[in-house]
Amino acid sequence: MKFTSVFIVGLLLIALKTLGNNILVANVTMSGQNAGASPAYTYVQFDLSWDNSWNLASGPSNWDAAWIFVKFQITGGSGCTASTLWNHATLSSTSSDHSVGNNNGVAATITAEPDSKGIFIYRSAAGSGSNLWQTIKLKWNYGTDGVGGSCTVTVKVYAIEMVYVPTGSFYVGDGLAGLGKFEAAATGTPFQVTSSTTPSTLGGGGAGSLGNNSNVGITTADDFSSTGATQVLPAAFPNGYTNFYSMKYEISQHQYYEFLNTLTGTQQANRTPATTAGWYHGNAGNLTTPQNRNGVKCQIAPVGATPGVYGSDLNNNGTFNEVAADGMYLAMNYLSSPDLLAYLDWSGLRPMTELELEKACRGSLIPVSGEFAWGTAAATAVASLTNSGANNETSATANANINYNNGLAGPARCGIFATGTSTRVQAGATYWGIMEMSGNVWEDEVGVGSAAGRSFTGLHGDGSLNAAGFANTNFWPGINGNNTLTSANTAYGGVTGCTGYAGIGFAAGTFNTNTWATVSDRSYRDGWNGLTGRDVRNGGRGIRIP
Repeated sequence: MKFTSVFIVGLLLIALKTLGNNILVANVTMSGQNAGASPAYTYVQFDLSWDNSWNLASGPSNWDAAWIFVKFQITGGSGCTASTLWNHATLSSTSSDHSVGNNNGVAATITAEPDSKGIFIYRSAAGSGSNLWQTIKLKWNYGTDGVGGSCTVTVKVYAIEMVYVPTGSFYVGDGLAGLGKFEAAATGTPFQVTSSTTPSTLGGGGAGSLGNNSNVGITTADDFSSTGATQVLPAAFPNGYTNFYSMKYEISQHQYYEFLNTLTGTQQANRTPATTAGWYHGNAGNLTTPQNRNGVKCQIAPVGATPGVYGSDLNNNGTFNEVAADGMYLAMNYLSSPDLLAYLDWSGLRPMTELELEKACRGSLIPVSGEFAWGTAAATAVASLTNSGANNETSATANANINYNNGLAGPARCGIFATGTSTRVQAGATYWGIMEMSGNVWEDEVGVGSAAGRSFTGLHGDGSLNAAGFANTNFWPGINGNNTLTSANTAYGGVTGCTGYAGIGFAAGTFNTNTWATVSDRSYRDGWNGLTGRDVRNGGRGIRIP
């Protein structure tokens, strides 16, 4: 196997150490090919580093991690057909097949995944600080992927910062009335999820049932009610009790254009309206200036199936991906739900459910009435910036911990409020250390209030999209074009992927309003037809159960 070039991709590269975690993949190469094995394999080798990492032995008792996955492209070789297609690499599902050559004094644990779509790597022991793990070797079973031993290939290694949320009980609802907030039966008090099968009954007011303040304040009403209609929550629906990893940050503009740059031209045309050189991503196809701080721009136009090239040019000077000016690390907005689901499928992640969202915010703590993601009912909005659009963009507003109420007219940098010494409240962080779960851009989630939402089973993306560029994972929201909330999402039918909105809603607020940003607000969680369009407020993140 021969390599003509290697791409290095760190999906949240933030250079100023005190303001971001600076995740970086470097020195990618290959070693140890065994073409005679079954399946044939080789090792993808690289270095990985990031700052402000942690593993906590008490309190949340969790850690941050990196989700690593690999894409490859066949460019030629004996008996091989060159292609512009990027494919997802099959990594060994045996953890011991992967290794860290030099941990520089910080022991690392690598956990392989049963579906072979990637690995998690994190600190083995309690501690905090910088990680520098060198000569990481991941076993790639390239024979399983149909790659010949004499092929010439190019690889990309991706690293996404994640946060571990342990298995355990948690509360939903915050005790305030209205906004469709969850409650225990019809009592007005928060409901505690105590196992992977609770709640089993939605509505009706009986003991152990999950109520919803009788649908008061919900834009699209649930099909159950605290004292009325009942529904059954299937055991397969992810209720949040089981452990999971969440993306630490919302999808960044850097992450999104890197995603676009692995698609065919046909797929790109469905994942962005910017299909002419010089056009920007937004809610229209002829934008020649950035809209609402979205700097993702077409550099070379796709032509038919031939892919184009995308990057960031927030300052619109024609020079792409300038770290100090082009907004690469701002959260991605103007995403439709099909855009978000496509990104999650491509990266081997999945959307979170609304129950998982509330756990990701408040952890196991008793709810605070009207609380934001950081556990208090008080918020200070950012109104001005220092180093706007740069990798070290920071708030110039004293004590700001949320981007909402249109102070910036667009999304802020991922992790903008966090420093090496900030508290949870100052950083705007959740109980577990997840950033910007209130404000910035909407968090898309799968709701429990419709047959479409409840049909979700939590399957992860498989790393590939259909030919048109849509997610095609069974039972995901809007699969097969489903726009009917009363109809369950089904297995992929082979043609139309996740083009509909049935089952997916949004929560947790956005940059241009001061509504919806509290943890338990359920105003729009049960499916909203606006999500199939590219709304300026919409972004998101993904999760994965290890």
